[in-house]
Amino acid sequence: MACMRLGSKSEAFHRDGNTWLCTTGLPSDVAIEVGDMSFHLHKFPLLSRSGLLEKLIEEFNNGREEAGSASCVLELHDLPGGAKAFELIAKFCYGVKTELSASNVVSLRCAAEYLQMTEDFGEGNLISQTESLLNEVFSNWGDSIKALETCEEVQTTAEDLHIVSRLIDSLAMKACADPSLFNWPTTDQNDVKISPKNAALWNGICSDTKPLPLGDDWWFDDVSFLSFPLYKRLILAVEARGMKPETIASSVIYYAKKYLPLMNTQTSLNDFNYVNNSGTNISESEQRTLLEEIVGILPYKKGVTSSKCLLRLLRVAMILHVSPSCRENLEKRVGTQLDQALLVDLLIPNMGYSVETLYDIECVQRILDHFMTVSVESSSPCIVEEGQVVTTENNNDTLAPMTMVANLVDGYLAEVAVDVNMKLPKFQALASVIPDYVRPLDDGIYNAIDVYLKAHPWLTDSEREQLCRLMNCQKLSLEASTHAAQNERLPLRVIVQVLFFEQLRLRTSISGWFFVSDNLENSQNLPVSTGNLGLIPRTDGCRQMEPTKDQRLASVDDHDMRVRVLEIEKECSNMKKELQKLTKTKKSWSLLPKSFGFRKKPQSCSQTESKRSNIRLVVPTESS
Repeated sequence: MACMRLGSKSEAFHRDGNTWLCTTGLPSDVAIEVGDMSFHLHKFPLLSRSGLLEKLIEEFNNGREEAGSASCVLELHDLPGGAKAFELIAKFCYGVKTELSASNVVSLRCAAEYLQMTEDFGEGNLISQTESLLNEVFSNWGDSIKALETCEEVQTTAEDLHIVSRLIDSLAMKACADPSLFNWPTTDQNDVKISPKNAALWNGICSDTKPLPLGDDWWFDDVSFLSFPLYKRLILAVEARGMKPETIASSVIYYAKKYLPLMNTQTSLNDFNYVNNSGTNISESEQRTLLEEIVGILPYKKGVTSSKCLLRLLRVAMILHVSPSCRENLEKRVGTQLDQALLVDLLIPNMGYSVETLYDIECVQRILDHFMTVSVESSSPCIVEEGQVVTTENNNDTLAPMTMVANLVDGYLAEVAVDVNMKLPKFQALASVIPDYVRPLDDGIYNAIDVYLKAHPWLTDSEREQLCRLMNCQKLSLEASTHAAQNERLPLRVIVQVLFFEQLRLRTSISGWFFVSDNLENSQNLPVSTGNLGLIPRTDGCRQMEPTKDQRLASVDDHDMRVRVLEIEKECSNMKKELQKLTKTKKSWSLLPKSFGFRKKPQSCSQTESKRSNIRLVVPTESS
């Protein structure tokens, strides 16, 4: 730690309440008032060091001769550093032992400038002494941090003397330097005692401080003690020196977690009371201002700040009711990298004044809209033919984030679907943002629809059909199709569609298997050329055609396929029986919509049952 000791005399002052009295034997002929303190001193030691005091005492003496006043009283209420700084200056003027350190050098430098303590009033005056110590402070990380913290007390004068800018430049240079090369000491040697054999070497000089860790975050905690205006200037300085945006973002998030208590908790609907009862000295309005400032200095580059941290900032912003521009900024940041988010972070509690739903659906809707806008702008053109998308390899890479977001949205819809206050239009609007072509399977959206139907049993048949239009029955897996075929909450029309597409898929698969089987059988009956490697010599010298390894494997595969066909036929038969049971509990329905103007004639129960029995599942047999 940088330190300088001045003077050699013992203590020459005595304090009585708010008054300092000189005990050197010299008569006190001047009283100097600084703030609420009064110093009764002899004027000659002060006149020999300070140009301002010499001028003020001279002006007072000239006025005393005219007015006949008997006592000299000076007021220095504008002195930088106040009474504490003047106490040290008085000791310096009287030659009393004084210690200059990083904790008081800035205020003493500013006070010395105010009192005009230049070399014209004695060699080795206070200005030169403090400047000499400041140069040592600039070379040490820990001392620079302490000195910069004290600049708050004398902000104006320190800015005029460029002390703040010099300290920030010094810290920025050290933060951007490779710690393995410079190993800047940060711990006060008076605070930590280390044995000489463990002492670190810094630039070849033995130091009693621990070496710094080699990570990029070694300076985060030290600078977090700075006030935000100084911290912001330091961040801008390291950014100008080329520090990686990822490191800057990590430092800003570290600072936010220290002064915004809600950043360290899982927010809920009870966090309104937590803001003021968190044990911090920062009020809600101060936290709101701080959050808006923090968002302003976060690097905007995509991916440098994790989606988890951005969503946590967004939650806190909603609790503190920050400005709309700040909230919109965070929503756009999340939207640009929504594919990196997790479902648990996306479940943002509704913090609005009129709480309708448990989670903030509108916020997620805006985030999703921004993601789709950015994704469409960045993707190359695609050709859509009959619901299928023809893409290149680059387009597949572009669709990968959209597919991840589709899965994320499907999971989010399943979570919010249990809310009875979740309106159908909101559910449909959120689900329809994701294009159908980015979902490889519709199992996720089917699960969300099923949860919504279970939580909202009062939906009408038309509303159920509207809801089911969000999924594509052709893109359901075998497991999801089996579940849907037995799901009594689905409309009958949807169940029939599921069974139809499953049967169609089954017929296509079986046809393909038999086509492969026929080709393999035909290939075995083809004449074999003499160059066929599948021929092996007989003992009589003639060649005999033996099945090759591929043909033997194909025969085994053919047997497995036939077994699988029988299994699928059995499953299909079971599905048909379940459908027949289900139709007995469903109301009759017409294939012709009412809008066509046809009037349905009343039918008897036997006629309805006969029509339903006509719905049959055609499965090709092995002979076909």
